[in-house]
Amino acid sequence: MVSRFNHKNEQWRVWVANASFKFMKSPFIVQSWQRLLKSFFPILILISFVTVLLVDSFTPAIAQIPRQEIRGVWMTTNDFHTLKNRDKVQDAVSQLRRMNFNTIYPVVWNSAYVMYPSAIAQRAGIQPFVSKGSDGHDILADLINQAHRKGLLVIPWFEFGFMAPPTSELAQNYPDWFTQKRDGSQTSISAAGEVMWLNPFHPKVQQFITNLVLETVTQYDADGIQFDDHMSLPHEFGYDQYTVALYTKETKNPPPTNSQDAAWVKWRADKITAFMVQLNQAVKQRKPQAIFSVSPNYYDFAYKFHLQDWLSWIRLNIVDELIVQIYRPDLQSFVANISRAEIQEAQQIIPTGIGIMTGLRNNPVPMQQIKSQVRAAQERGLGVTFFYYESLWNDALEPLNERQAGFATLFRSPALRAKVE
Repeated sequence: MVSRFNHKNEQWRVWVANASFKFMKSPFIVQSWQRLLKSFFPILILISFVTVLLVDSFTPAIAQIPRQEIRGVWMTTNDFHTLKNRDKVQDAVSQLRRMNFNTIYPVVWNSAYVMYPSAIAQRAGIQPFVSKGSDGHDILADLINQAHRKGLLVIPWFEFGFMAPPTSELAQNYPDWFTQKRDGSQTSISAAGEVMWLNPFHPKVQQFITNLVLETVTQYDADGIQFDDHMSLPHEFGYDQYTVALYTKETKNPPPTNSQDAAWVKWRADKITAFMVQLNQAVKQRKPQAIFSVSPNYYDFAYKFHLQDWLSWIRLNIVDELIVQIYRPDLQSFVANISRAEIQEAQQIIPTGIGIMTGLRNNPVPMQQIKSQVRAAQERGLGVTFFYYESLWNDALEPLNERQAGFATLFRSPALRAKVE
């Protein structure tokens, strides 16, 4: 746009010069023009100089696309009884639309199983069953169709990332795909219980995850794909035979015994970043407008303890939206975390939101806490996504009507997001 403007500006100046020259050559006014020119010449020079300066310094405004406010909710395996029933999905989508939500993040990868019919999982021999709806329908396809009718986006969520239970077919059939700690142990304790970790540096693991992701974004009319804090690796891991050999080959030294050694952390974090760049490119090649979404923990924790350098991902331009999980019951701590510099940096570039806990089965969250956290996020220009659907108003402290009335006040007007084509 700017180059076209400069070209037209140059054409205008040439036209003025040519017109003036022709005018000055007219025999009827040559003499009078010469007399006027002598008296006004200094003024004309000044006017011309100022005009050129003003025109040249003018930069046409480039229209900015408004930041799309994220108003989302995760649908987890705890919501499966809703997801598998067409009528319940319809009711859920309609209710979310009435309350001015705009995005749903349904789980599609959990406990080393996919939540849709997958040829990739079947060929790998890791899926002894197929997740289906109550009438045998495709759960993900039904959710996407119903949500799109109401103007909501659907971004499938790879919840488990590189995690897998030790009892899963994936762990049992592909033991060389998993990494370990320095003492040889292979598991850690997470919110999902005892888990093993796929080796994010192993090419076969990278290809497997890529294949599942591409299957999801191409098989369905999804609006993107999301990866959370489990698309990472706890810092204690990476001492498996494959990774030790790779690190030794590249650095001429064995991995440090201290799993939090700065260079060792950076090497592994950079490897995960390189994979995420490749994964983003693969997704964009299949579906250029797909939203590549990430929902990590706050940056210091994510990088130091899980080797997840998501701030570099943003700076490398591979993240289309960011939702930072800030699950804090204390408002002061919540506000301090959503005010971090890296979140402020991200929201200048991409749609940015905060993950807010609305309750767990054994730990419901009061509506007043949810309202105060949403208000704090909105005051800072941030969107929100709630964890998780069932705890919005079904598993809650307050009565259903009171709880739904509370959520109805959070988003006063619609904020629909553009559907991915």
